This record gives sequence, structure tokens and C-alpha cells, in this order.
Amino acid sequence: MLTGQHLHSMGKTDQKTIGAKIKVWRQKRELTQEGLARKADIPYTTLVKIESDTIQNPTLETLTKITSGLEITIDELINT
Repeated sequence: MLTGQHLHSMGKTDQKTIGAKIKVWRQKRELTQEGLARKADIPYTTLVKIESDTIQNPTLETLTKITSGLEITIDELINT
């Protein structure tokens, strides 16, 4: 039986944190943190904390706003 730890380490895409994945997409879109925060309608400080892994589990609402600002789906973000 696989534990959560084993499941987490199995997938190649799981190696990056959600913050790192957001940063990659933000850079692909040539957006600054301030620019994405404005597009996503979230506080700049929240985005900085997510990208730096200070916030490791952002709310679904925040993720939805960020992916909308990046013009991608949550699925695309998670499976990066």
C-alpha cells in the first residue's frame, strides 16, 4: 500500500511547490509579481508569500484568481 509520502514522491511534476510552479508560469507570461497580483486581484504580498513558499497551501479561491490572471487552468498549473 502506498502512503501519501510515496504518492507525493512518485510523480515528476510533484517535485516543485505550487509557488515555484506559479513563478514559472508568471515568468512564461512575462509578468512581474505586481502585474500578476493586479491581474489576479490578490494582494501583492500574498503572491510573494506563495512564490517564496511562506504560504504553502493557498486557498482554492486564491489559486483560481492566480490561474485566471495567468490565463491557465488549475489543472495546467498543477501538472506543470
